[in-house]
Amino acid sequence: MKKLAIISTFILGLAATSCNSYLDINESPNSPKESDLNASILFPAAEMNLAGSYGDFLRIAGGYFAQYYVQSFGTSNYLDYSKFEMSATRSSGTYTQLTSRTLKNLQLVRDIAAKNENWGDYLAATTLRAFTYQVLVDCYGEVPYTEALDASNPTPKYDDGKTIYTGILAELDEALNSAKASDRVCTNLLFPGQTADPWIKFANALKLKIYSRMGGSDAQIGAIISEGNLPTSDIAFKDCWTTESGHISPFYAEEFATNWGSTQVNVVANVAIIGTMQQSAYTDGRLNAFFKPNSDGQYVGGISGSNFSTSKAYKSTYWCRPVASYDMPVYMITKSETEFFIAEYYARTGNATQAESHYKAAVEASFASAKATGANDFLRVYPYDQSNYQKSIGIAKWIALAGVNPFEGYCEIRRLKYPTFGEVKGSDMYNETDDSSYKPEKYKAGTLYTPIKVFGPVGDNQLLQRWPYAESSSARNK
Repeated sequence: MKKLAIISTFILGLAATSCNSYLDINESPNSPKESDLNASILFPAAEMNLAGSYGDFLRIAGGYFAQYYVQSFGTSNYLDYSKFEMSATRSSGTYTQLTSRTLKNLQLVRDIAAKNENWGDYLAATTLRAFTYQVLVDCYGEVPYTEALDASNPTPKYDDGKTIYTGILAELDEALNSAKASDRVCTNLLFPGQTADPWIKFANALKLKIYSRMGGSDAQIGAIISEGNLPTSDIAFKDCWTTESGHISPFYAEEFATNWGSTQVNVVANVAIIGTMQQSAYTDGRLNAFFKPNSDGQYVGGISGSNFSTSKAYKSTYWCRPVASYDMPVYMITKSETEFFIAEYYARTGNATQAESHYKAAVEASFASAKATGANDFLRVYPYDQSNYQKSIGIAKWIALAGVNPFEGYCEIRRLKYPTFGEVKGSDMYNETDDSSYKPEKYKAGTLYTPIKVFGPVGDNQLLQRWPYAESSSARNK
């Protein structure tokens, strides 16, 4: 893997200082003193550590697990992901970045904000803290929470996902009850120059997602929807990236930028998403917004569990690549996702009219975000079906997240159980000993498939459900 250079030198310095300076006996003359730390110094550091992990490592891993991506010819960087495998070491760096940097900085911001009764800052930090814990739960199932971030306790207990979800929902409610829409928020990159109002909407959308993930009651979810104070546009880190080394959007920096001389190609499109977005009688209008055609101008996807390393014909130029740019947004939650959660609530409570309306709104929001046309064509091919709403929403959401947030796509497949695994396996579409055996036409649109070589503990017709505990945590925790 190329060196992960996704955080500016300035911000990285702040992150390291804000997390660790209070443990140092001697203070560096080049770092802010602990007494000088404030929310405007700490908050952007926490944001960039979160954006760096969420927008790069988790996007890539989630993309392979959701069968948006496969591994290209000639390298094997992510071939394990393509086989539905995650080792204890692979996620350790990201786990550390999210806990020791993101969460620690946010804890300091919360402490400073509470002391000074700056409830806008408190809400913003609490929202990102809850978001980070939600991500960790959705990866590992259980992580330290009730005893976490305490320097005096090097072996905090692991809390189960329900305990953590319940805890962060209570934290969000407390922060929302303390803040007013007009409260000022410290320097930040997500809503620069804003009051607490967009953070309130973000927190409400996050509550809606968490309740939906944990199987919250219809009353709890309905109350959020009835209040109606939800985001009206996508929430993303989008105006903070430049072409300068260390300031490039994380996924692009990792996989496309050549600032460090690397031209290695790893991530290419999967036959599952290409075969769903491009069918014999239908082409999704978002296809060229999510993926670039290959060198012949065609949209072609590879097979999970192989990198087609046996033939010159299947080198990187043969496959589609994800659309990416130096300033591509790191999406936290989109309007489309929120509309899908609302549609699901109405479907579950038997209001088919409202469910279909919000399903349509979710699809239209996805097309609008992609600056694409063809939402009505999609709704014709994938109409809402109240009798099997999980399938309707699951497949539509999987497609919508393909070019926006692959990690959340992976999470939603596991929750909604759609797309399901079809009858065709990866080995039916390609035999590694026979290059002429590549038969993508065997793929059935809107399904997943077992990789050619699948991680043994996962097995056939299954997704990886939970990642092993990160070695950086478990190795130090008895």
